[in-house]
Amino acid sequence: MKQGKKSNFSIRADGAIAKGERICVPNVDGLQREILQEAHNAPYTMQPGTTKMYRNLRPYYWWQTMKKDVAEFVVKCLPRTLRKPDAIWVIVDRLTKSTHFLPIQLSDSMDKLAQLYVLEITDGPSEKIIQTLEDMMRSCTMEFKGNWDDHLHLMEFAYNNSFHSSIGPELVQETVEKIRIVKKCLKAAQDRQKSYADKHQKEMEYEMGDKVFQKASPWKGILRFGKQGKLSLRYIGPYEITERIGPLAYRLALPSELSQIYDVFHVSML
Repeated sequence: MKQGKKSNFSIRADGAIAKGERICVPNVDGLQREILQEAHNAPYTMQPGTTKMYRNLRPYYWWQTMKKDVAEFVVKCLPRTLRKPDAIWVIVDRLTKSTHFLPIQLSDSMDKLAQLYVLEITDGPSEKIIQTLEDMMRSCTMEFKGNWDDHLHLMEFAYNNSFHSSIGPELVQETVEKIRIVKKCLKAAQDRQKSYADKHQKEMEYEMGDKVFQKASPWKGILRFGKQGKLSLRYIGPYEITERIGPLAYRLALPSELSQIYDVFHVSML
């Protein structure tokens, strides 16, 4: 530096060597390892992983093998617990990039993993959120103790609430725009189907004492009327109208064999 050969290094006013805005950390008295331990084990870092831990340290510190040392440190940081998990299963939602951390053993069978997925991912999110918030309130006033897998849901919460470079205004705007297009297409399809139905719809009114046929289609698979297949009945009846229920519904005098069917029908069914 004094000879001007390293232009991106400088000596600060306090005597420390810096590379740009980053302080250069010498490998003396275990100082580099102390920095790694503090970045990894601080109460709010929550098992950051290699990439996140390196990005957290990079703006402030520099040494020549820093990235390699971070990776080696993280690989060796998972101690055994009473339940003896030796791995963390990371499940990622590809749309939101949110993650789920599940403690497992590498020897777990696919059946066991499937059961764990259903229990923790399909059925468990709401209860896990409540548990996470309660544990976070407690962690504000006390130090974490016990097994690391007891606090894995807090690690998950911390990770999901950290910055992801792939999530930003552009992704949000793109998602909103796609939802808008989908809604527009659904509305167009609904309007088209309604117009088809309106063309074939007739305004029908009946009087008490009139006899009408009733569509058999709603009862297919429940009741059997004559033949099956192409020759099955389209209508059953006729049945007498005994009462008008409002402007669009009628009560029919059904035979005893249809007593299990509710006897009020919309005009479109007659």
